[in-house]
Amino acid sequence: MVEITLLGGLVGGLVATIVMTVFMTTLGDDAPPPTALFVSKYLGDGKPSEYMMPGMALHILYGIGAGIVLTVLLPLAGVGDIELLTAVGIGVGYGFVLFVGAAAFWMNVVLGLEPEGKAVGMFLFFHLTYGVVLGGVLGAGVV
Repeated sequence: MVEITLLGGLVGGLVATIVMTVFMTTLGDDAPPPTALFVSKYLGDGKPSEYMMPGMALHILYGIGAGIVLTVLLPLAGVGDIELLTAVGIGVGYGFVLFVGAAAFWMNVVLGLEPEGKAVGMFLFFHLTYGVVLGGVLGAGVV
């Protein structure tokens, strides 16, 4: 059993986002990530492809923030110490929650996108990957 820490959430969120991004770039359709579309739509004035780096930086910040949020929520739910397998399971559930929030709110409402079935499936896979890695880092007590 290991203690859940904010530092663990920060590091776990960063590592999970990096792993997720590797999968996105290797398995994705080469389209700019939704964060690049967000940056171009609300902060810039060009095409999303012109905002790949700011979009990726925003995505990393989202991932770090999501990792920290989980480490704040777990103690509020009565989870202070955790085993690896339990942490990975919680991470998978959290990744699913993040997927629902990202797909339903950010992609549909904020960005006005209606992705096709395959894209939605990949989007889910990427978020579940994030959750597995985040849970693994937290449950392993790396930091």
